[in-house]
Formats: sequence, structure tokens, C-alpha cells
Amino acid sequence: MSGGDPMTPVATLVRTITVGELAAYRDAVRSVVGSPAPDGASPKASPVHTFVLAHQAFDLAFGKIDAAGPNGEEPTRVHLSQEIRADRLLTPGETVTIEVDLLGARKEAGGVRVAMRAVLVGADGATFAELVTGALLGGAVTPEPFGELPPFPAHRTKNPPTVHNRQIAVEDVRRYAAASGDTNPIHLEDAAARAAGFDGVIAHGMSLLAVVCEEVVDHHAGGDASLVREVGVRFSSPVRPGEPIDITLAPDGGDTVCFSCRTPQGLALKGGWVTLGQAPALPVTEGTIASM
Repeated sequence: MSGGDPMTPVATLVRTITVGELAAYRDAVRSVVGSPAPDGASPKASPVHTFVLAHQAFDLAFGKIDAAGPNGEEPTRVHLSQEIRADRLLTPGETVTIEVDLLGARKEAGGVRVAMRAVLVGADGATFAELVTGALLGGAVTPEPFGELPPFPAHRTKNPPTVHNRQIAVEDVRRYAAASGDTNPIHLEDAAARAAGFDGVIAHGMSLLAVVCEEVVDHHAGGDASLVREVGVRFSSPVRPGEPIDITLAPDGGDTVCFSCRTPQGLALKGGWVTLGQAPALPVTEGTIASM
């Protein structure tokens, strides 16, 4: 991905990536998989770590729109869908600029649904990752509708799947919150989760998506996370800590692996896919570790 469609960002964030944050995030995800990253002592970044940076910029973008409930209260953010396209992984020592644009908003029964686009630009000025995120602002009555909402991502196959059984424990949720910086109270406090309509704290949807990517890396990419080029999914229902999770992986021919995740409560992730490609050359930046 070089360049990208022109847009006027509503929020811009510049970050220098550290070894520690990349390792802490991937370690938090691999703790659910039950094994360390296959890269050895210097693991590569998670294929979805770009979302951690985008999420920080999204917080700035939300401050630019009038999102509030009928009495002015702050709405609850619920992740609905995610698409990620990237030419390469993040590397330690590089400086990244994250630019966010608001694509659209529409009122729905539970609040206001919004879509956002983030692009990540390297020090060379080239865009290397693009993310489109769908979210529901629960209980919100503003902003007023604008723009267009992209369709929810969906990719399915009839090919026979394999099933991998996992479980996200309470300590995994807390570890992920610390590593990602996503400390939304619905993931950490039962009272806040119940106030938002859940039975108790729920796991981060992105933590489950990150686990799925690791399963694809382990079983379909020879352990090489840098081969992941696209990820897309719709978040269907919440996952409670301690629930058994069936992760279904099914190659769709070519370089695409379709997936879904199910708990005893039903589908948690649906219509998902991971596309694999060739390993890219690492960017040359001051402080970059050549063998991650």
C-alpha cells in the first residue's frame, strides 16, 4: 500500500514505537494461545497492533464530534466491525503518524453507529496500513447523520474447517487492557459492564481477533506473522471471561483463511478472514532491530 486516498484528517497522532510495547501486546495475546511467539527471543509485532495506535487516535477523533446521550451523558462505545490492510508489521524504533477520518454516522435503535478510517504513515511519508472501524455509540442521540457507512465485512467458505479451542481468563482480559491501553470499564468493572447491558465484564473483541490471527500464523503461515496482509471481521456477541471459545479456521483457496468464533452463547466473531502474502522488507529506521 503506497500512498492512499486523499483525506482531511480530523485527528492526527504521532508515535514512536518501542520494543517493550510490541512485546507486551503480543505476549498478552499469546498467553491465550498457550505458547510463546514462534519468532523466538525477538518476536515480531502482532498483525493487529496497528489497531492499538488507531484506537488512540480514535479517542482524539471522538472528541471532535458531538456524541452524547439524551441528558448529555457520554455514550458507551461498542466495537462492531474491523478491517485492517497492511503492507508490513510495525517495527520498534520507527515513528508513525496516524491520521483519522470520520466516514459517516447513522442513528439506530441502540444509539448512533459510526465508521472511521485510519491510515498509518511511516517516516518515509508512505502509507503502509489502513484500518476501517465500525462502532456503536450506545445510548447516543448525537451526532446527526452524515457521510456514508461502509458495508460490514464478510467472507465465507464451504471448505472444511479445523477447530481450535481456547479460553480468555479474567487475568488475560486485564493483561490485554494494560498492553493495549484499552481500559474501557466494560472490560474491567462488572458494574460498568452491567450498566452497559452486559451480564458482567467482557473480553476485548480485538483480543479475540488477535488470538485468531495468531492461530492463522501458527497453522497457515509457518509461524511468520509478517505474512498477514488483511484482516476483516464482524463482532457479533460479547465473550465472557472463562467461556470456552471454538475458533474455526477454513482455507478458502489462494492465500485467504476464513474464520469464525463461537461460545456457548453463540457466534462471537463472524464472516472473518485473514489474507496472507509475501514477507516484506523491513523499513530502515533509527533504532530498528533487524531480527525482531
